[in-house]
Amino acid sequence: MQIQFLGTGAGMPSKERNTSSIAFKLLEERGSIWLFDCGEATQHQILHTTVKPRKIDKIFITHLHGDHIFGLPGFLSSRSFLGGEDMLTIYGPAGLQQWIEQTLQLSKTHLTYPIEFVEVKDGIVFEDEKFTVRALSLQHVVPCFGYRIEQKPMQGELLIDKALALGVPKGPLLGQLKAGHSVKLEDGTVVESSDVTSPPQPGFTVAILGDTKYCENSIRLAQNADVVVHEATFDHSTIELAGKYGHATNTEAAKIAKEAQARHLLLNHISARFLKHDLIPFLEEAKAIFENSYLANDFSQYEWRKNELLEIE
Repeated sequence: MQIQFLGTGAGMPSKERNTSSIAFKLLEERGSIWLFDCGEATQHQILHTTVKPRKIDKIFITHLHGDHIFGLPGFLSSRSFLGGEDMLTIYGPAGLQQWIEQTLQLSKTHLTYPIEFVEVKDGIVFEDEKFTVRALSLQHVVPCFGYRIEQKPMQGELLIDKALALGVPKGPLLGQLKAGHSVKLEDGTVVESSDVTSPPQPGFTVAILGDTKYCENSIRLAQNADVVVHEATFDHSTIELAGKYGHATNTEAAKIAKEAQARHLLLNHISARFLKHDLIPFLEEAKAIFENSYLANDFSQYEWRKNELLEIE
């Protein structure tokens, strides 16, 4: 799993930061990419990455403020031009479907693929054999959600030498054992998957939170998460301003991660008021509360591998 930030700014684009969008890359796990929010010019940001729009099969929108959705019409249109034919599922608050459909209709935009809309409410919004995605309402000035992505336990590794020693021939039977199925050999012997595989490995948990003040649901979504992506529009000196506009500070985000006993915190949605020289003390304030805090920049990319979070170039 990889997380790449396509836009890390708040409210409007700046020279350093575009508006909100995150590519959640599940290429190894699912062969696809999920997009969280799609601010203005997201498709322009994608041009500077290896992300292929046709690989994006799910978009999760946190709320309907423009800096989180104004990039959707352009992206949806370009996905058609770039060979997208498979269905795209868009998750978001009430009103999102109406806005998208009216925009596409009035602009006479024809898509080469179907869209499925899922109106998000508190609870499980997606689940399959590999992943569960839960949503909870946050505290912003408009309805806003945070998402918790949980990877289900993964099948253990095949102990091939042990399987061969039990008489399993090389070929498809090994694949069945690796997938968790028992197999029957030619002599009638039954080999159980659990006998020739290592114990199941725990999956990862990531919480991606929309714009919000400090709130209990943020802690619930982030509980014991491996990675928490939390907005940090303001710093501690502007905490009253943050509360007035339904936003969090860097220190509040760190407090959420600490109270949730999360492992890593990625600070996102940074106000343009903070210039480059401001960001060192900005991050240090967060790290004083939660040591494993990191400041996300546009195109920052992190990889979860072997139970560790690594920043990659």
